[in-house]
Amino acid sequence: MLAGRCVYGSYKRNFVMTTLNLGQLATFRLVVQRGSFSAAADVLGISQPAVSLQIRQLEQFLQARLIERTGRGVKATAAGLALFTHGERIEQAVDETIRAVAAFSQEVSGTITIGMGATACIHLLPPLLQQLRQDHPLLRVGVTTGNTLEIVRAIEENRLDLGLVTLPAAGSALAIAPVMDEEFVFIAAADQQRLFTTFNATELQAHPFIAFGAGSSTRAVIDAWFQASAVQVEPVMQSGSIEAIKRMVRVGLGYSIIPRMAVACAEDRQGLCVQSLTPVLQRQLAIVMRQDKVLSKGISEIIRLLQTVK
Repeated sequence: MLAGRCVYGSYKRNFVMTTLNLGQLATFRLVVQRGSFSAAADVLGISQPAVSLQIRQLEQFLQARLIERTGRGVKATAAGLALFTHGERIEQAVDETIRAVAAFSQEVSGTITIGMGATACIHLLPPLLQQLRQDHPLLRVGVTTGNTLEIVRAIEENRLDLGLVTLPAAGSALAIAPVMDEEFVFIAAADQQRLFTTFNATELQAHPFIAFGAGSSTRAVIDAWFQASAVQVEPVMQSGSIEAIKRMVRVGLGYSIIPRMAVACAEDRQGLCVQSLTPVLQRQLAIVMRQDKVLSKGISEIIRLLQTVK
């Protein structure tokens, strides 16, 4: 009996000494990628001291200095670079292990994280999530909103499993698959419809324009449409919220150009007149993932549903 206790005690000590905290490893990799503790803390939504504590605990566990400060932030030491390289392999191995075990289950379960723009999150995602909940009640989906650059970066850093973004999108080792064309449409207050007879750039420039905020990919698409007709418009108002834009249009402050999905439902276009533009304005949406991402059942199901959206 005593011998059995000794064996167990030895096993327990060895197990504790060889257990690597995957959360600390992920935090370390993010610090190296972002070049500072504060930037990593912002991404993780925790305090900078909490990030520093995780790195310190990881260094204590490995008995090696992993991070050093520079004039521009922090960088990995030689030991840290070795851990960074192996850390990516460890994350891949964990993903593959989870997938291999999940293959024996008929249920689609686990947690999937997806990123997309705010408009798609409001108008495209809810019916898909409803379908997922009905078909796969054990599957949890976390959603993050952002622009294409933000989502692509989060995917590259393995903070998101996949994204639905506006093309063009570029990044290292990404798999990009176009899934749908999204039309932009003209909207104005229903009682002002008589003021508009044609819906081309030349005619619209004479009316007050309510635009998306400058710098967004949506604004860039719309600006390019006007510029193709050699028209330069100066918005009377700007907003980053499509719902705020629709409210301003409803009360007659001007017209706007928005994605059709934002007025696809009758309740969403209440009080508005909606018309296609001349020429038609479209952009492509694509699913973006890391090329080395393991396709779990949950990810595959989300991709399948996104590909069915018209």
